[in-house]
Amino acid sequence: MYRLRVKEVLQQKGVTQTWLARHTALTEAMVRRLVRDPSYLPSIATMAQVAKALQVHIDDLIEEIPDPSPFAPRSSEPALSSQQQQPDQTRQTNQESRIN
Repeated sequence: MYRLRVKEVLQQKGVTQTWLARHTALTEAMVRRLVRDPSYLPSIATMAQVAKALQVHIDDLIEEIPDPSPFAPRSSEPALSSQQQQPDQTRQTNQESRIN
């Protein structure tokens, strides 16, 4: 998973979104989206324009963040019980008890 760091780099360089739009072929709306939506993934060409204008490497504009585990419960969801996590094993145990 990736996150844009355009907002942070603009602040470090001391330039505004309007300045960036004027020094690239991007509209102010596109620059706003780059700043406000860190999960937005623009084209390489767009990122190259931004990097060139800000005199940074493209890597400085993108941060890799770890993906949340698909198995970790969200804070609003209860954790699964051991029976819910291993339904095949529970089924087998139930079948064995019927046979005996």
